Amino acid sequence: MSASPPARKRRKEARPSELTTAALSLFVEKGFAATRLEDVALSAGVSKGTLYLYFDSKEALFKAVIQEGIVPVVAENEAIAAQHSGSSFDLLEKLLGNWWSKIGQTRLAGIPKLMVAEARNFPDVALFYYENVIKRGRALVGAALERGMASGEFRRMDVETTIDVIIAPILMLLIWRFSMACCQNSEGDSGLYLQIHMDLLRQGLRGSQV
Repeated sequence: MSASPPARKRRKEARPSELTTAALSLFVEKGFAATRLEDVALSAGVSKGTLYLYFDSKEALFKAVIQEGIVPVVAENEAIAAQHSGSSFDLLEKLLGNWWSKIGQTRLAGIPKLMVAEARNFPDVALFYYENVIKRGRALVGAALERGMASGEFRRMDVETTIDVIIAPILMLLIWRFSMACCQNSEGDSGLYLQIHMDLLRQGLRGSQV
């Protein structure tokens, strides 16, 4: 068995993930524009100089948060779709369910609201998120719809518009949680919300061959 590396070395290797973890919390709490690199360094317990060893800008740090936290879930869903052999609706349930469990029920759930709020002010960051998350996610949902329509499991509809209709309620749930939910006396039942959403999709997508 190899000896454990010295504590100092372990600490140095851990710093990038510690920085992205601290950055995620601050981005969600304060927004992209209001988050300062000094605050991220302080939260992570390192100097600002140490932060710059790994990330040369706030944009680079935010991209790392997305690359580390959300992009792997997109890749998981791509693997799920590639290996799926059941019904197309089951595939949709798997894709949306995995996204919800890995993103919607974690601290990463605040990122979509942040992007909606600040995309126009930071187009480079928005484009990175679009290309690596939104575009790939839409492609997965679209491919599942095309598969179902081709087999007759789903009725024929405009695919791009149907993607919007499938994604919008989930996006709204996340945005609400990090905005107007503070005005509610009790937190809504997200599980019931998603169950009803999927039931409505099942009925609305049903084709003549089902």
